[in-house]
Order: sequence, then C-alpha cells, then structure tokens
Amino acid sequence: MKMFVQQKFVRIAVIAVTVVLMVFGLAMMGSVLGAKPQGLPIALVVLDKPAELPTGGELAAGGMVKEKVTGLAQLPVKWKVLGTEGEAAAAMDRQEVYGALVLPADFSAGLLSIQSPEPKPSTVKLYYNEGMSAQGVAAAKSILQQVAKNVSAELSAQLLEQVGQRVQQISVGSVHALLAPFGTQEISVHPVGSNNGGGSAPNMLTQIIWMGCLVMSVLLFFASKAATVHGGRRSAVAGQTVIGLALAAGASGFLVWMAHSWYGMEIADQSTTWLFLWLAASAFFLMQTALFNWIGIPAVAILVLLLFFSLPVLNLAPEFMPQATQDWLYSWTPFRYVASGLRNLMYFGGEHGMGLSYGVLWGIAGVSLAAVLASALRKGRVQFAAGGSAGAAPAQAR
Repeated sequence: MKMFVQQKFVRIAVIAVTVVLMVFGLAMMGSVLGAKPQGLPIALVVLDKPAELPTGGELAAGGMVKEKVTGLAQLPVKWKVLGTEGEAAAAMDRQEVYGALVLPADFSAGLLSIQSPEPKPSTVKLYYNEGMSAQGVAAAKSILQQVAKNVSAELSAQLLEQVGQRVQQISVGSVHALLAPFGTQEISVHPVGSNNGGGSAPNMLTQIIWMGCLVMSVLLFFASKAATVHGGRRSAVAGQTVIGLALAAGASGFLVWMAHSWYGMEIADQSTTWLFLWLAASAFFLMQTALFNWIGIPAVAILVLLLFFSLPVLNLAPEFMPQATQDWLYSWTPFRYVASGLRNLMYFGGEHGMGLSYGVLWGIAGVSLAAVLASALRKGRVQFAAGGSAGAAPAQAR
C-alpha cells in the first residue's frame, strides 16, 4: 500500500482530478448558478388620451402609470418607450424586446367610467415575444403580470377612497369595476410551435450537429492519415474536405428530417432550415478538421472544452449572464450564432437579424477551409515501406 501511494501517478491523479473538477465546474456552473436578469428589454406603449374630469381639469392616468413604472428601480427591466403598438410589434419582430405593455387610448376614460352607473373599464395588453428566449420571456411574463397587478391594486385603492368619500352605497357592478379598474389581455407573438422544447429546439439542434460533426471529423482525420501513406497528403486532404462537406449536407438534412418526422418538431420552413444547418455543419466540420490537421488528436480536448463552456450560456438569455461571461465567452462562441440563426428561421421567419449569423459562419468556414488546405502543403517526414530495405519504395507520411 505504501509503495502504491508513493507512485507519481497517484499524485498526478489527485492534481488531475482537482483541475478537471475546477475547469468543468467553472464551465457548467460558473455562468448559471445565481443567474438573475438585469436590464431585461420590455416595450412600453402609452396610447392613453387624457379624459375630462366632472369638476374640470383632466385625468392623464396613462402618463402617471408610465412615470410610476419607469421609476421602479428595483425592477430588472430596461423599458423601451415607444409611440405606437405597431412600433412595439416591429421591435418584437427584430427581437429587440421580450414583451410589451400597452396602455389603450381609453385608459383614463375607462377609469372615470367606473364611478358612473355604467362602468366601461379599458383593456391593457400584455405582449410576450415567445420565440425570442424561453428564459427571458418567462421572466418578462412574470414582470408584466406583476406590474399590471400592482398598478390595478393601486388604482383600485385610490378609486375606492374617492368613492367612499362621496357615496354610502354602490352597485355590485361598480364594486367589481372598482376592484378591477381595467382588464388585461395577454397576447403571445412568434409562438414556438409544438414539440419545440418550449423554444429550446434551436439549442438542441446546434448541440446535436456539433457532436455529429465532431465524430465525423475524428474519423475522417484517421482516414486522411491512412490515405496519406498511399496517395500523398494533398489528395488525402482534398478527399477529407470534399467528403466531409458532403457528409455535412447529409447529416444536417437527416437531422431536420429526424426532428420533424420522428419527434414531431414543428419546423415552418424545412428547406431553409436545412440549408442553414448545412452551413453551420460545414463551418463546424472545417473548424474541427483544421485543428485536427494541425495539432492532431489533442484538438479533441480543445473542442470538448469549447462545447462544455458554451452549453450553459447557450441556454441562458444574455440579460441573465454576468458581464464578464457576455464579453469573454458569449460574444464569440460559434454555438451562439448557429442557435440564433435557427431561432430566427424557425420562429421569426428569417426576416431580421440573419446577416450576423451568416457572416460569422461563412467567416469561420472560409478561414477554416484555408487552414485545412494549408495543412496539405506542410512538409512531412518520409517513412519507408515495410521491410526497411534501401531499395524499398518510399511512402510519404504526415
């Protein structure tokens, strides 16, 4: 036992396990545990028109609510004040806001009508941009519902106090109106569809295609090494590249078909989704192959670390991440651009924001392709065929 403990590999094992736990703990928990929203963008539209008071003057309840809501520093919200409901819809189309609070034009008039024999409360609209981010939209939904509830309770208390000072008895209808001074209508836009994991389908597809490309890259790297011995490095790298891109096309198409046919994932435009996923798979394959061709199998460690560091932030809305995570990881991880592009195509029709995803993926593919082709021009050492005789035909190795 003593001799076993004194072996250097035991000490190495202790250090290695500690390092692995620290690295993967940082990757899997560092950006996730304790994540809280900060500066969640939500649109605020005040269409309210002041209503004339019976005693003279005007009631501008919409302006007061706006001032009250935007002044709540404890809310983790960055209000984006817009002029019309159409502007809010356009902001949601561009994925600029997670939701919207819309006060109608008759908001003040509806409050005044509550004190009349025939109350006509207005309806406040709460919009949820469902396809943007499951986590971000869930937070926005909770905040908007709470804001509407608090505003309703505050207005109800004020109205009850005013009515109580003037009359002794009120009708049952007026009581209901006083307790609920306005109605709410909840509207979800850009729905994620059925069997989409609550909006996480783009993240799933990104992770699956990455793993598929990684397996493909490793096997084609070994095939390239074997082919180099017999046919030379340039032809081997050329075959590795062409076959890899063809397999990427097949793998991405199969993934889209499998997700839709086997698991019922609702995909609005399967052809466009396949083409984009093909581009993503090609970029992944070329990047992985470039690393393998230049540094060999140790590249697996780099690619696995990239995956494990990226997965937690891929499932987080940016507003939930620490600033350091946004700057040092989320801003450059390739998974983000693939998932974002798929989200645009699957939930937003691919009309806005695709330029960045396409640009980054084409850039990765182009630079990686250049690196792969350059690896074919490296000077390799020469190995001799089996037998080792001086007259044996030389075979070029890597």
